[in-house]
Amino acid sequence: MLDIRLIRENPDYVRERLASRGGDAHLKLDEILACDRLRRELETRLQQLNGDRKRLSKEIGMRRSRGEQTPQLEEQVRRIGDEITRITEQAAQADESQRNLLLQLPNLPHDQNPIGADASANPERKVWGTQPAYAFPPADHVTLGTKLGLFDLERAAKISGSGFVCFTGQGARLERALINFCLDLHTREHDYLEVSPPFLIRREAMVGTGQLPKFEEDMYGLENGEIFLAPTAEVPVTNLHREELLALTELPKSFVAYTPCFRREAGSAGRMTRGLIRVHQFDKVELVKLTTPETSWAELEALTGHAERVLQLLGLHYRVIELCTGDMGFGSAKTYDIEVWAPGQNGYLEVSSCSNYTDFQARRMNLKFKDGEGKNRFCHTLNGSGTAMPRLFVALIETYQQADGSIKIPEALQPYFGAAEIR
Repeated sequence: MLDIRLIRENPDYVRERLASRGGDAHLKLDEILACDRLRRELETRLQQLNGDRKRLSKEIGMRRSRGEQTPQLEEQVRRIGDEITRITEQAAQADESQRNLLLQLPNLPHDQNPIGADASANPERKVWGTQPAYAFPPADHVTLGTKLGLFDLERAAKISGSGFVCFTGQGARLERALINFCLDLHTREHDYLEVSPPFLIRREAMVGTGQLPKFEEDMYGLENGEIFLAPTAEVPVTNLHREELLALTELPKSFVAYTPCFRREAGSAGRMTRGLIRVHQFDKVELVKLTTPETSWAELEALTGHAERVLQLLGLHYRVIELCTGDMGFGSAKTYDIEVWAPGQNGYLEVSSCSNYTDFQARRMNLKFKDGEGKNRFCHTLNGSGTAMPRLFVALIETYQQADGSIKIPEALQPYFGAAEIR
């Protein structure tokens, strides 16, 4: 959520940054400012009325001490009390309206973000490794997985409908191996604290990280929208310290968590919906950081490097792109996408999106820290996939496929999988 003081004091700047995202969010500023003016006027009036009531009550007390009757003053106090009640209700309504409007605004892009309307304007920032070459036409993961019995899409659809996967045999073992490999890497080498959070999340926590109210239709809601299946571990983990005041010495906090993720939206029609690439339920290892504003940009670079390390150790070719203003997520101020090469798709697949949310989520969660001068300030929050399993699974089996139809297992993963190949 944006700081209302920033909007009030620098409306043109906020309007320009929001407009760079595309859409019409910047058009809401006039309504927000009008609501803010009304709310402040009502609060000023309340202060005046409370002052008048206090003054009159004091005068009544003095007169009564002298034995005087004060019916007129008492009537004035009653009328002022009624007016205070009425204006208090109006002020509460104005405050709620202002918060609801602010919740609809996305975060401001960082001033140095590339400007663009869509993904075509995303600059490539890094390339690691080279695309593998084959002496045979590489198969896609559906062909490989079906032949080797790694997953069963038809029976998953029979149980849950389209867009779900049932991993089987060596495929289930490979999925588990990838999860454990990522968790061990981030806890042992990158010093993240592993947590295993609940998969059911209260509504206010979903609001805290920005999934609600904007993306409610994409979420799986229960109990009349009061609780939701986790769309990503970012939500429960970032909310671990909601409504808390952290000490400066506690920051940065770095968490890693595995959760299944549940999302209604399963992508556009066509090849990208085939197989494991876009599904309603998938496994993911998530990285979350809580930092100070002074360190958050350096922490974003570090977090991105930690997600990259997964692909490097597995020997998978990838690239890092920076998202332009028109392609960024709702709450992000700056985002790097890591895209791994999938030979069977003849293209890149996003396996991680690493973002700095600045104080956008912290304001919604009331998450603060006490700085070195004793001032309470909002934390900065960051998150990134470390990584998303289905597309990592796809890239791995497509990259390491052999001419005889078998699949090699990268050396770093072999202790987790328990074998050097799948056949």
